[in-house]
Amino acid sequence: MANVMIVDDAPFMRKLIENALAPKGHKVVALAEDGVMAVQGYKDSDPDVVTMDITMKRKNGLEALKEILAFDPKARIVMVSALGQEKLLTEAIKAGARGYIIKPFKPEVLQKAVRDALR
Repeated sequence: MANVMIVDDAPFMRKLIENALAPKGHKVVALAEDGVMAVQGYKDSDPDVVTMDITMKRKNGLEALKEILAFDPKARIVMVSALGQEKLLTEAIKAGARGYIIKPFKPEVLQKAVRDALR
């Protein structure tokens, strides 16, 4: 299965994502609470896939996505967004995100998005 980095500013959301992926054998290798930590965490842990929140302090998910893809064009990033952020999601997909999910989500939806990103 995959090594995963989870990026979200909410600790409960990071735990929720981890709990959704663990039963499928995925291993969390890095956690980050903002885009600055996400970029550094990606470089340090070299995950197979990243789940990336869009709205965060210091550096948002869209900026972090672009920075990670500049560093590693093969990076697999799934955006995690709240309702009403469709414009940002469209931008993220154009910038190279492999997929997205909308909060609140069912574990199966997240698992499928990660599976699709890994293909």
